[in-house]
Amino acid sequence: MSTHPPEHLVPTLLPPGSLVKTSGVDKAEWNFRPLLGMIQRLRFRLILSLLPDRHIGRLLEIGYGSGVFLPELAKRCDDLYGIDPHRAAASVARNLAAHRVHAGLFSGSAIALPFQEASIDCLVAVSCLEYVEPFDHAVAEFRRVLKPGGSLVFVTPGNSPLLDAAHYLLTGCRAQEHYAGRRDRLIPTLLQQFTVQQEIRAPKMLSGVMMLYRAMRMGPR
Repeated sequence: MSTHPPEHLVPTLLPPGSLVKTSGVDKAEWNFRPLLGMIQRLRFRLILSLLPDRHIGRLLEIGYGSGVFLPELAKRCDDLYGIDPHRAAASVARNLAAHRVHAGLFSGSAIALPFQEASIDCLVAVSCLEYVEPFDHAVAEFRRVLKPGGSLVFVTPGNSPLLDAAHYLLTGCRAQEHYAGRRDRLIPTLLQQFTVQQEIRAPKMLSGVMMLYRAMRMGPR
């Protein structure tokens, strides 16, 4: 089922002055640029519209980067965690603590999550799954750590040559160099172990060749 993210969803983000540059693909500062920032922040609205209605127990963000989205996620769960390959977890944690946000942050890969089986209520991933290799290993890990009835909520970029060209004009980065063919394999691989509970394609009226983002909430099979 496809819906549109409500306009009133305005995520609380870590402010620009508190962002740590953690890697070459961490573009958290883009969230605060004119026009590009509006497009970037749409991803967070999509995630918020797909999160479970109930308060979440243990939530893990895959690819938390500079922690820009963690202040919002912290309001929606009891225990917040993040994992990312970069080595700046301590710096990010200090910045978050200065804003009264506390999270257990790990340096590591999505293909080897440092959590016990069936220990996480919700996994969140914002434009990062398309970087993970080998992705089938990550999917198996997501399935392992999620509790029965748990949710995987993610947003991934659309795959369109037209939008890739616009992305290059706005950012100077070539999408194919970042994603290669991983965008095409992402959802089919997830469907091997998960079922779709809700899907949103944005923008709503141009969800074909002009689709910016595809967001889903999935549950384990």
